[in-house]
Amino acid sequence: MQKKDFVTLILSTVGGILFALGMCMALLPEWDAMVPGVVLGALGAVILLAMILVRRKMDGKPAMVFNGRAIGITLLGVFGAIVLGVGMCMTMLWDMMIAGILVGIVGIVALLCLIPAIKGLK
Repeated sequence: MQKKDFVTLILSTVGGILFALGMCMALLPEWDAMVPGVVLGALGAVILLAMILVRRKMDGKPAMVFNGRAIGITLLGVFGAIVLGVGMCMTMLWDMMIAGILVGIVGIVALLCLIPAIKGLK
């Protein structure tokens, strides 16, 4: 295993666990931990962002690329994640099960659209 793969593995695991635990803390009313959950989720998101920057640096690529395609892909990812999160909130917090599932599916489809947008169709 190369060093860059090991660093990516460690950072993505730690960031993903912190982000997921923060989401659970924030979304489950039984835990009554909204503020600590948001803080923990934000810390996980920062670690995941740092992982992307570190990985690109270790690959010898520039940290950020600003062009129309990169901005569009980023906006699609943000949109899909927000819509999926709203669907989760609708089902878990607001007792809107059917509508939340439908909104969540729209978010999942938007996130699935990232695959051909990034890799392209062959």
